[in-house]
Amino acid sequence: MAHDPHGGLTGWDLEGFHGGGDTECWRRLGAHEVTVFDDERGEVHGTRFAVWAPNAREVRINADFNWWTGDSMQLVPGSGVWALFVEGVGEGAMYKYNILGGDGVWREKVDPMAFFAEQAPANSSIVYTSKFAWGDQEWMDKRAQSRPHAEPMSVYEVHLGSWRKGKTYLELADELVEYVSWAGFTHVEFMPVTEHPFEPSWGYQVTNYFAPQSRLGRPDEFRYLVDRLHQAGIGVILDWVPGHFPKDEWALGRFDGTALYEHADPRQGEHKDWGTYIFNYGRNEVKSFLVSNALYWVTEFHIDALRVDAVASMLYLDYSRDEGEWVPNIYGGRENLEAIDFLRYVNKHLYERVPGVVMIAEESTSFPGVTKPVHDGGLGFGFKWNMGWMNDSLRYLHEEPINRQYHHNLMTFAMVYAYSENYVLPISHDEVVHGKGSMINKVPQDAWRQFATLRAFYSFMWAFPGKKLIFAGCEFGQRSEFNEAVSLEWWVSDLWGHHGLQRMFTDLNALYRAHPALWELDSSPDGFRWINADDSSGNTFSWVRVDASGNQLAAVINFSSEPWTGYRIGLPATGTWTEVFNSDSGIYDGTDNFGNLGEVIAEAEPHNGFPASATIVVPPLAAVYFTKAAEQS
Repeated sequence: MAHDPHGGLTGWDLEGFHGGGDTECWRRLGAHEVTVFDDERGEVHGTRFAVWAPNAREVRINADFNWWTGDSMQLVPGSGVWALFVEGVGEGAMYKYNILGGDGVWREKVDPMAFFAEQAPANSSIVYTSKFAWGDQEWMDKRAQSRPHAEPMSVYEVHLGSWRKGKTYLELADELVEYVSWAGFTHVEFMPVTEHPFEPSWGYQVTNYFAPQSRLGRPDEFRYLVDRLHQAGIGVILDWVPGHFPKDEWALGRFDGTALYEHADPRQGEHKDWGTYIFNYGRNEVKSFLVSNALYWVTEFHIDALRVDAVASMLYLDYSRDEGEWVPNIYGGRENLEAIDFLRYVNKHLYERVPGVVMIAEESTSFPGVTKPVHDGGLGFGFKWNMGWMNDSLRYLHEEPINRQYHHNLMTFAMVYAYSENYVLPISHDEVVHGKGSMINKVPQDAWRQFATLRAFYSFMWAFPGKKLIFAGCEFGQRSEFNEAVSLEWWVSDLWGHHGLQRMFTDLNALYRAHPALWELDSSPDGFRWINADDSSGNTFSWVRVDASGNQLAAVINFSSEPWTGYRIGLPATGTWTEVFNSDSGIYDGTDNFGNLGEVIAEAEPHNGFPASATIVVPPLAAVYFTKAAEQS
């Protein structure tokens, strides 16, 4: 007998895929270089192609090795999967599937499981086998023992295509790693690197869920970038988009002539806002596809965390829909029960499967329990972006200093719900695009006040409970909005104001890492206490952070244009409090020698409900931090 035309793939192999429980379906579907046994010739090398198209009448593989004329594939019995072993074909071969639907129409489709793809506008799938040897074992061992909620997380969000326009994965492995190490961020977050055809989409319109974008290099070159970041002690977060996919005719949509990955009913299967399809989360094969995809990036590319985009759009059947444009769930409600089950499934599986992995939700509603464990009835995410804090604080920032007293609660309200979820405080790319203005241009008045206000704002953010995230360019006060077509305006980082802000971020990140009071008890009320939340007339906020060992940090932030020279604050302990940070320092392009000369003395004079107090200087539009070590018993 000759070799198996399916390349060893059987219906038994695909049972998990059809049951929704195959969490590694990329190992069975797609293109794989394999060796099969031939009765007459012994071992035969080639590539096995396999694609799920259960409603197709016929499937052919169009490829460079058959001059794009099409070789017929064969159904794996009882599976809905078409497969073909092609002898002598290996890495670099380009191919597509030509699928004859039940409607008699041929559709040429890319491989949903392709590991590598051509650059747009070309879109052939490419046979690819990783040969990468990882060098990050020390990082991976440490990650497995990590406690993300009780560790520092200062995230630098990057659009790889335009951070420095034209740089490849290999070049970024030198330049981005060097910069992030210097700036002191603990993590980078990449906007989607999954293959997408339209560069200005920023990557959120994914057409190849298993392929890193080839504009910047080959898959193993992306692995090299992740490896180098890990070796430098920097975590890698990847944006993941299971909420929708585009309607490009050559991609997932109507894959075999029917709604295979999406709902057929447009009230369930289409996003009006984005002109995209919605996955059918209740279909077992779709669940296998998506949970496998999440695990693929975490295991095959050593990604440390996935930030799940647009979770709110998944949770609600009536998301951005008018009356009559959506289908209620079986109980008549608006919650998408299938999507909720899917999110719980993928979160639970990844947390159990990969110790130290983190799942982060971008979720803009008050849906309960986003970061509660699945076994407690939650969605099972590790963190949630705090969109409420972001919206409120940016509204406050926009006000003239004289008017901020009337909007004081915008900056304090987040503490009302601070411990309802585990939060990340995000100033992401979404806040500096589409006419919203750059961060510095959100701030009124002249350049001095703009830079001083930004320094105060980021100092507020870094001392406030929750992990931190800013978008690239914010750290040096880029004035233009984010534009993916051009590089960041690096040249301004040498100019007054811009350079001082960038220098402050480096020091702020170093200070943040060095003081566990700023992160260890982020998720516990024990880690925070207001000194004065009510000084609206002074536009000033003050609080104390504490770590598990009792070390304390007091933060005082003045959003007024006036200096406060005899400002009394309550403190938890008498004695010397060391001034460790002043955002108005001359090295940050602030005012020289306007501060507390390195320390203040707290006396046993009760104030603000504390047993001790000190009189301090707070510069205008500035923040000061003071620390006190725990008393040794």
